[in-house]
Amino acid sequence: MVVRVDLMISLDGFATTTDQTPETPFGEDWPRLVGAYAATRTFRERVLKDTTGAGTTGLDDEYAKEYFENVGAEIMGAGMFGLRNFPDDPNWRGWWGDEPPFRCPVFVLTHKPRPSIEMAGGTTFHFLNTTPDDALQQAVRVANGKDVRIGGGPTVVRDYLKAGLVDRLHVAITPILLGRGIRLWDDLRGLEAGCTIKAETSPSGTIHLTFQR
Repeated sequence: MVVRVDLMISLDGFATTTDQTPETPFGEDWPRLVGAYAATRTFRERVLKDTTGAGTTGLDDEYAKEYFENVGAEIMGAGMFGLRNFPDDPNWRGWWGDEPPFRCPVFVLTHKPRPSIEMAGGTTFHFLNTTPDDALQQAVRVANGKDVRIGGGPTVVRDYLKAGLVDRLHVAITPILLGRGIRLWDDLRGLEAGCTIKAETSPSGTIHLTFQR
């Protein structure tokens, strides 16, 4: 079992933008940031339920497959679930549709706990007002020996990295400049110490950078 992160960032280190609206909850630049990943065959099958075989293959698709493999539990922040946009709506069930792609228990870190939500396809959202370490311990217990993925957003990922709780960090660097948003690398000087580092570049121009403790 490993604790792992898979995150997409821009060349200047931003993993989110600041121009989110209810109509574009992840911001107008989000399609540019995740374009290569969203074009893969694996993403189309797993997230869009497209079984036609459409989508790109190759290195980006290999990393997309790894993203979904052997995950027993997920941890995410309230923003990634969508609570910051709908904090007082008891019927809000997140951005991820009726059948989210996670297919495992998902622990949402929030200051406003609410009842768990069981979704189609095996995903159950649990809402916790607790520390990152305690949330991780709860996730490990239900993962049944599989990996625990810290899904995001970048603030939550950075908290786990600063605490030394991540075993493997995969960052897909998209060749675009965002200029604003939330940066992944802030306050993480020396993160590479004690890690084996691998870098691969796909035909899309995405640089896949992996830090393995």
